[in-house]
Amino acid sequence: MLKLARLPDRTPVKIAITITPDLDADLRAYLALYRVSYDDKGATVADLIPAMLESFLASDRTFAKARKETTT
Repeated sequence: MLKLARLPDRTPVKIAITITPDLDADLRAYLALYRVSYDDKGATVADLIPAMLESFLASDRTFAKARKETTT
């Protein structure tokens, strides 16, 4: 099972970023595996990136602790 869960229903949002060719290749490889794992041929890299970032931030304990300390 992938670490990233199936994406919830979403409204597509256009994003523009500049990334390295290696990261582009990795994202496309992840997308291919995501599409097969969830039978979601319509998913795009742009759909996955926000969920990946949310998952990364949610799992970063140091970030969560620092954020909590600055809001209390």
